[in-house]
Amino acid sequence: MSTADPREPRYRRRVSPAERLYLAGARPDRPLVIQLVVEGRGGLDPRTLERAVARACAALPGTRLVRRGQWVDSGRTPPVRRVAASATGAVDPNGPDLRRELPPDTGPTCEVLLATDGAGTARAVVFRAFHGVMDGRGVLLWAAGVFRALRGEPVPPAKDTLTDDALAARLGAVGRRPLLGPRWRSPLGGGPRAAGPGVVLRRPVDGRHPGLVARVAAAVAAGHGPSRFMVPVDLRRHAPEAASTGNLALPVFLDGRDGEPWQAWHGRLLRALAERREAVVGRAERALAALPVVGAAALLGLADSAMTRTGRYLSTAIISHLGAVDPADYSGGGFTASAVFSLPVHSPLVPFSVVAVESPGRTELTLACAATAAGPAQALLERIADTLAPDPLRAWAGNRTDRPRRGDATLVGLFAEQVAAAPDAVALTGPDGPTGYAELDSRADAVAAELAARGVGRGDVVGLLADRSVEAVAGLWGILKAGAAYLPLDPRHPDARIGWSLADARAALCLVRRGHAARVPAHTALVLDDLPRAGARPAPADAAGPDDLAYVIYTSGSTGRPKGVQVEHRSVVSYVTWARDRYRVDADTRFALFTSLAFDLTGTALLLPLVCGGSVALVPGEVGPATLRATVEEAGVNALKLTPAHLDLICRLGVRPAGFRVLVVGGEQLRGPVAAGAAEVFGPDCRIVNEYGPTEATIGCVAHDFDPAREGDAPAVPIGAPVGTTRVFLLDAERRPVPAGAEGELYLSGAQLARGYLRRPEEDRERFVRLADGTRAYRTGDLARLRPEGVLEFLGRADEQVKIRGHRVEPGEVAAVLEEHPGIARAHVAARGGPGGRRVLCAYAVPRPGGAAPREEELRAHLAARLPAAMVPAALVCVPDLPRTGNGKIDTAALPDPFTGGRAETAAPSAPPVDGLEAEVAAVWARVLGTGAHGIASEDDFHRLGGDSLSLLEMVAAVAAEVPGAGRAEDVLSGLGETAANPTLADVCRAVRRLGGGSGSGGRES
Repeated sequence: MSTADPREPRYRRRVSPAERLYLAGARPDRPLVIQLVVEGRGGLDPRTLERAVARACAALPGTRLVRRGQWVDSGRTPPVRRVAASATGAVDPNGPDLRRELPPDTGPTCEVLLATDGAGTARAVVFRAFHGVMDGRGVLLWAAGVFRALRGEPVPPAKDTLTDDALAARLGAVGRRPLLGPRWRSPLGGGPRAAGPGVVLRRPVDGRHPGLVARVAAAVAAGHGPSRFMVPVDLRRHAPEAASTGNLALPVFLDGRDGEPWQAWHGRLLRALAERREAVVGRAERALAALPVVGAAALLGLADSAMTRTGRYLSTAIISHLGAVDPADYSGGGFTASAVFSLPVHSPLVPFSVVAVESPGRTELTLACAATAAGPAQALLERIADTLAPDPLRAWAGNRTDRPRRGDATLVGLFAEQVAAAPDAVALTGPDGPTGYAELDSRADAVAAELAARGVGRGDVVGLLADRSVEAVAGLWGILKAGAAYLPLDPRHPDARIGWSLADARAALCLVRRGHAARVPAHTALVLDDLPRAGARPAPADAAGPDDLAYVIYTSGSTGRPKGVQVEHRSVVSYVTWARDRYRVDADTRFALFTSLAFDLTGTALLLPLVCGGSVALVPGEVGPATLRATVEEAGVNALKLTPAHLDLICRLGVRPAGFRVLVVGGEQLRGPVAAGAAEVFGPDCRIVNEYGPTEATIGCVAHDFDPAREGDAPAVPIGAPVGTTRVFLLDAERRPVPAGAEGELYLSGAQLARGYLRRPEEDRERFVRLADGTRAYRTGDLARLRPEGVLEFLGRADEQVKIRGHRVEPGEVAAVLEEHPGIARAHVAARGGPGGRRVLCAYAVPRPGGAAPREEELRAHLAARLPAAMVPAALVCVPDLPRTGNGKIDTAALPDPFTGGRAETAAPSAPPVDGLEAEVAAVWARVLGTGAHGIASEDDFHRLGGDSLSLLEMVAAVAAEVPGAGRAEDVLSGLGETAANPTLADVCRAVRRLGGGSGSGGRES
């Protein structure tokens, strides 16, 4: 197909001396073809690709050249050929499709391959160009132009006729190339290599590496001896205005010795570039250029044969660095790139060639050599990779987690096994009495039957808005039995948040308890209380498989909106499989369930016992001192899953638990003193396990058994080592492995990884990444290090995300909701050290010009109506503007800290404590909040001083324990009544007095 514009003069340019060498060196068994491979996935079809290629090549006529004494635009668009993807889903670099010649005299000299799998999905796009018309950078330019066309963007023209020798002459470089002679041995070992076709090897490496060419040269020379490397240099750096796909690269030569550090090689390369040593056309090229191509080919053939026989070459190797690329620039038309790399030309006169291409988090290394040298070449590539990115975790025993797992299992299947094994065993206990496995199974069948009758099945999402009850658990299993995924919703969340989550998840229905039915759209509500207690068992054909979703849980989103994490059955099965063994869960295990169903952490207590034959003790209603005391002392439970804050609170209640087997602690960092206190309260027979794992890695995937003797005084208990099939990686900002003991970002891989975020492809690409070896990994944003004793230590966050009461909070989401208030122009939310050293959220709001600043109570109500309680900031401050740093970022350090220099610490009390009771309670507040008692006034609000729901319970427990006559903590909390939501110092004292407590007299009752 001709796409040349007849109104324009035909593009033509001279054949340069270097290009004449490529013409002479090409052979049927060694076609000198540069090939750029763009791997990825998408619905790109050949017709669409053909149109994009035609449009791009009209702007890049160097892709349509044939030789007519000089290079001439043929006007014919390079063909697009559809080929089969390899068994691994990409392309075979040594397959026949990538060995085809591109004849310079008849054309085409360029072509595009579209590799598709059996389903017709595009898996790779390959751009092939005869080296005589194009260099590596030229192919990158061409490929980027095609993808621009696929995205509907303009393609910048590249029609310059400049050649490498002309540009070198323009630069006026002085000096000469070193003498070239066959004196360099091959690092691939052995003697002379046999002639014949070459082979291409690929080795991706994690991270990007400064001084890459020098590092590769040093790695190749190590243990080899004197070496010379030919390094092609792009001349376009000297003429950025020259837009051309042609051969505009000439080499510099690097000589060095075995054992030299890479910095020495790098210094020599920098000096060569500073002196423009690449801008020289060698005498050999000029001499060969004077010969007919046939004669030059004969001479090259003789020289290559001689070097093959003797094992001595013109250089040790060619090392070509094509620079850094962004896969986003090579995506379009429904195709998303995941990797970009170049296949080296198997050049004559050298034993092998290496090409490097860098992209975010990855360096692609490819090597071309004689097929007979493939084994040593692969070993050399591995040595280069180990030199670039040594990984101390590779040999760490903690990462040896390739354990067998049940690939066909689902949660429903595991539950059915327990029902069949012990139908009369107790599955649930609670206010309504015990519920057996068979009864729970029957009630779940009834839910599944109703859902099926309404058209719900595999692939659907069903909301679940219910408190901790038998109906809720039956509803959850009913959703799973119907083949759908459950979306747990917290009844304590605002209606707006619940409605948004249902809409975003496109939930088919929402199962609700009757008391919550009015909170969801009427057409989606299915009231659990109205369903029968038995129903027909779902047909096996409707059952979910391991790859189907089990649940969707929403977490805070950095983009200003929550994001749904999609977790498949296989991921949950992987978790419960290792957790059963690690926590020794059996028929005698009873977990207490007192956390929200919408909290990822809850999966341990809710799901694990029921697939292991154990039982769940349901703790309904609000969790306070009374319920916590009853749970650990009277409910017959022997296992808990809880946050460190809950654990600390329970230990402060003065409880005397007995018979506990295990405490699984997760959600936030566990401090040594908290764990040590729990060990004293629960006794030596109770194991305390610190479990780490983000929602995206299914509940927990790293664990550590607390050792009171070694870790009781530690600021933080280690998170330990990966469990199940999980592996961990500690990488730096360039995604390179960090040295042993160094801080790095924690990446996780294994069967527990979530499918991804619900309809958030950009966030998927950011967080669920492919490491260099193809491993799919989740980038947690958490920082950790490997301690000398071989356990991981959590060090904090690499970004602004914070944990509040065990819940992940993205400050950006809170700020976005605050900016929805009509009186606020801009907002910034950050975590600061609050009272007692706890990390709390602080919001800074800039009022709209011309308007009065909204009151704090108004802003707090606005947020509370839209966000979960854990996401409402402890402090809200109006400021005239948001200060910026020199690089334009908000300067959080320059904003006022409401907990230092504010009323929480230094403000004089407007109404100081009036008697001994208020002074005693103020002292408790001061200790819990970490502030001075002298700064607490009678009408001060506990929450406005930095308290939250858990510290409120801690404060009430302390008042009950320390103030004479105050009674039990639950009595004090009950006495607060409605003021418990925002109690003042005076409110607490009134509640204590009503109970007959307090050592002081008098006081105000109004």
